[in-house]
Amino acid sequence: MPLAIQRIRQVSALVFGMAFVSVGVQHFTNTLFFIPIVPEILGVPEFWVYVSGLVEVILGIGMIAPVSRRRAAFSTAIFLVMVYWANLNMWIHDISIGDTNFSTSGHIIRASAQIMMIWLSLWIAEWPVKKEM
Repeated sequence: MPLAIQRIRQVSALVFGMAFVSVGVQHFTNTLFFIPIVPEILGVPEFWVYVSGLVEVILGIGMIAPVSRRRAAFSTAIFLVMVYWANLNMWIHDISIGDTNFSTSGHIIRASAQIMMIWLSLWIAEWPVKKEM
């Protein structure tokens, strides 16, 4: 693989990892912001906000560290699929987050961003792994 692509992948992992750590920390410092979108069926929204924040911090650190980057990036893709449930809950029930109430177009943009983050995670993870002959 060309060195330039590897460098871009490394920088992407660092930036994405730092962003994940930052958002994860916000789950602890601004818990009330995230509580409204937790699906009611899960119960105790604070618990899920803290758990998802902790997972985001762990995954972010994992993407930053080269030794765990591939596994963390692949796990991040899975995590992003799982937490989309909260975004979908927000869309279906027209829930505001902070002072923002998204339009249908806004929710479509958010879903598109989620898909792009899943793709980025898989790209960082170099998935699928191609077997050499």
